[in-house]
Order: sequence, then structure tokens, then C-alpha cells
Amino acid sequence: MFSELTTWFDENGRDLPWRRPGTPPWHILLCEVMSQQTPVARVVPAWLEWTERWPAPRDLAEAGPDDVLRAWKSLGYPRRALRLRECAIAIVENHDGAVPSSEAELLALPGVGSYTAAAVVSFGFGDCALVLDTNIRRVIGRLHGQALPPPSLTAPERARAASLLPEDALESVAWNAATMELGALVCTARSPRCDACPIAEWCEWRAADYPPDRFAHRRRTQAWEGTIRQARGSIMAALRASHAPVPVAVLRRADPSRIDDALAGLLADGLVVRVDDEVALPGSLGS
Repeated sequence: MFSELTTWFDENGRDLPWRRPGTPPWHILLCEVMSQQTPVARVVPAWLEWTERWPAPRDLAEAGPDDVLRAWKSLGYPRRALRLRECAIAIVENHDGAVPSSEAELLALPGVGSYTAAAVVSFGFGDCALVLDTNIRRVIGRLHGQALPPPSLTAPERARAASLLPEDALESVAWNAATMELGALVCTARSPRCDACPIAEWCEWRAADYPPDRFAHRRRTQAWEGTIRQARGSIMAALRASHAPVPVAVLRRADPSRIDDALAGLLADGLVVRVDDEVALPGSLGS
């Protein structure tokens, strides 16, 4: 199964810039954080801009939070941008500016969870690590007869994934990359292309005639139109576009029903600052 999967990947994997040889661990870390709940097509231009502007942790650590939030643009969940800056500061202060190579040290950094730590170890340092993103979990789940993996990672699921991971470091990296790509391009959540799958003969879900998702009742689709999230996005877009504070009254005209709740959440998250009746990105008021 390993050779069939990696051969498929060599022939069909996308030419993504962070997959090129010599990509430093810091750039891998940026990619992994940016890619959380964000399509690759939107990540690529942002990643290219960030890696050119802040090629090392020390560069981002010295940037102002307002510049970081503006550079984040419309990637969504902008708290990730501030956490990346906090992560860069921690790397400079605790690791002399070099991204640590162990999962334990990576997990101690702001904004780095178990998936991101394992991905940096695997794709950034070429070491053996169990990488379990949504795509990999879906592929492995189907190999074991599940339509989709559980909403939350379970111990048995982790054990099954670990049993498939090659012990050799280079092979484990190849396995992680190929399985992730298979989930993204072929073994998709809604419309899997089993006829194009290089490991279809090992798929228990297919052999069982595609039983339905037993966790469907626990999954929810996040709405967007008319939500607080949409209002938060409109506020952040207005502040990114302005280098001067924006009056709350101006923001309220854009979405009078949601703006106050959205603004309160952004203030609590540290994504905006407010002075009297004006709002700005943190670090942009000069006081």
C-alpha cells in the first residue's frame, strides 16, 4: 500500500511552494497555521508574502501587531495572525530564533497544537511524527470502514493511524504527505473518487458498500450570512483598509444589528483597540 500511495503522490501531488526542497521549518509552521480551516488557494499568496516579508521568526517578532493583521488580509480567524507573532517572539526569546525540532518544545509555543507540532517535525525537519489532519484522518478512517472520522480524535483512532505510519523517518514523511494529498484530492468528504484511488483495494469502507456516516448527527455546518463572524470580518476589513482609527458609528452603519456584539468580541480577543468612539488595530494608535 505504501508504494502505491507514494507513487500516486509523486505523479499527482500539487506543486505547492512549501513542498519544495529546502523549505525551512519556520515557513512550514507558517503554512500549517495559515492552512487551518482555510483553502490552499487562499493560503498560497499569503504564505508567499509572509515568507518574503518575515523570512525568520525574528523578523515577525519585530513586526507591529497592526502590520501583522493587515498582512493577514482575508484569511479568516485573524487571531491566528497574532498568535503567530506571539509564537515568533517565544522562539526568539526561548530558542535563540530557531524553530525547535521536538514536538514537546513546539507544543509549548503559543498557538501550536498537536497537529501543527507533528507537521513541523515531519515536513520541516524530516523526522518521524504522527500527522493527523482532517484529510489523513478521513483516509485512515475509510481504510478501517468509516465514512468519516469521529468529530474529535480518539485514542483508538490514533492507535490505528500509528500502526500504519512507517518507522523509517523519510518514509513516514512521504506517507504523511501522500495520505494528506489523497484526502484533499481524491478521498474527499462529499464526493470521493474511488476509481482514481491508488489504495482502493485496501479500503474497508468501499468493500462494505459505503456505509453512512454514523457521526452525522454530531456534525454542524457553520453559517456565515448574518452571523457575528460575518460582522467581525467586516470590522477587520474596514480597519485593515484604514491607517486611521475608524469611528464606531461608521462601522455600525454597515451592520447595525450585529456590530456591537462583534466589536465586543474583537476587543476581548485583542484584535482591536478602542479609544472613546473610535476603533483601530492594536499598535496603530501610537499610544
